[in-house]
Amino acid sequence: MITSKTQLVGLFGHPVSHSQSPMMHNAAFAQMGLGFAYVAFDVDPADLEDAVRGIRALGLKGINVTIPHKVAIMPMLDEIDPLAKRIGAVNTVVINDGRLIGYNTDGMGYVRSLVEETGIVLDQQIVTMVGAGGAARAVAFTLAEKGVKEIRIMNRSRERAQILAEHVGTIVPTKIVEQGDGMDAIADSSLLINTTSIGMLPNVQEMPVPPEWLHNKLTVSDLIYNPLETRLLGEARAIGATVHSGVGMFVNQGALAFELWTGQEAPTEIMREIVLQQLKKTT
Repeated sequence: MITSKTQLVGLFGHPVSHSQSPMMHNAAFAQMGLGFAYVAFDVDPADLEDAVRGIRALGLKGINVTIPHKVAIMPMLDEIDPLAKRIGAVNTVVINDGRLIGYNTDGMGYVRSLVEETGIVLDQQIVTMVGAGGAARAVAFTLAEKGVKEIRIMNRSRERAQILAEHVGTIVPTKIVEQGDGMDAIADSSLLINTTSIGMLPNVQEMPVPPEWLHNKLTVSDLIYNPLETRLLGEARAIGATVHSGVGMFVNQGALAFELWTGQEAPTEIMREIVLQQLKKTT
């Protein structure tokens, strides 16, 4: 029940009706007995500046930011965390003494779930990443800061891959994988990550790489969480590779936002359970 003492947090996006975040966060707040409530706000891009002003006016404690506002919101904030600045996108805002501070928990959420679920040792990894968009930037910068050996980027647009490679390459060795060289790049990689939407519902038979490029020494990670197991992960599991789905990233990026807002450790198991229940209903 929302009362006059309830601290409000929420989500700015467009659209937001599909989001699992309100259910996940409100279950977490209830589990912890915290007087918080999470609401999704469908904010048209033309109204984003007004909405950001409303954060202070309404006394919100914080917000999540999703497509299409992750970049556009940055100039409207008072401060940007260094990692979010390097990634070039914000997905969480904390209000601290009236100041709006932007963070990006996507990359750290991904890395936390990857390590917890697979036991992978990051500084031993040669990474091939498919995609060079916003999610790829968050994952690549965070993996680089965690000290992976090398990052290889495969992307349909060479220009986007070049920009990402140049930036991440200031931290760890990074190179572009040309079209046609993907099989060789994956052959001696230890971690393959799909950061694209290829394989997401309803196009569940699509794969970002051909199945014959996979091998059993890989950890294969897919940021997609609907379906829970993409064809990429199914093919990888069938040949004995280690697999990692996008559910953990979604839950852990939310858990990190929860911790920034409340100062308390998030109940990640409850959050995961709620998300899985909802995803199973829709599949």
